[in-house]
Amino acid sequence: MSDFGELTARDSVRIERLLPGPIDRVWSYFLDPDKRRLWIGGGILEPFAGGRVDIAVQNARLSDEGDPPPPKYAGNGGEGRIAGRVIACEPPHLLAYRWHHSGAEASEVRIELAQHGERVRLTLTHERLPSRDGLLSVSAGWHTHLDILDALLSGQVPTSFWRTMTALEADYDRRIPPW
Repeated sequence: MSDFGELTARDSVRIERLLPGPIDRVWSYFLDPDKRRLWIGGGILEPFAGGRVDIAVQNARLSDEGDPPPPKYAGNGGEGRIAGRVIACEPPHLLAYRWHHSGAEASEVRIELAQHGERVRLTLTHERLPSRDGLLSVSAGWHTHLDILDALLSGQVPTSFWRTMTALEADYDRRIPPW
């Protein structure tokens, strides 16, 4: 299994990870806002179909002080939002939600967890991304956030968000064909 996401369609990426279990522990990092804040962002995620999603993403807080966002993301140095609605929630195996992008049709995020021995197989699929640039950003962003989650679950210190994401975005740019 490669850590890199794979395209499932022109506008969709799937990323898989094997994380330290058990499954209920991993699930808690998606639903508990205090745990979620450590790897992506706190805020509201109502765990039922139709529930509200309003995650406060603060990538700068996931980084060392000397790790500012690159110029492309200079406006993302503060708090961002993932806003939408839950499509499906089947604890502790499935969480899916719509992610409303400003000025674009909503994309969809699907997170599936399955016990795999002592580990948990996480499959994250993000579909209907509005542009190639959005696909690159989301692929590198999820990849980085999942690396941070894996480090936390493993008892390790996560790498800085912006340095990691910037390098990964360049890698995804080489891997994903032009639109």
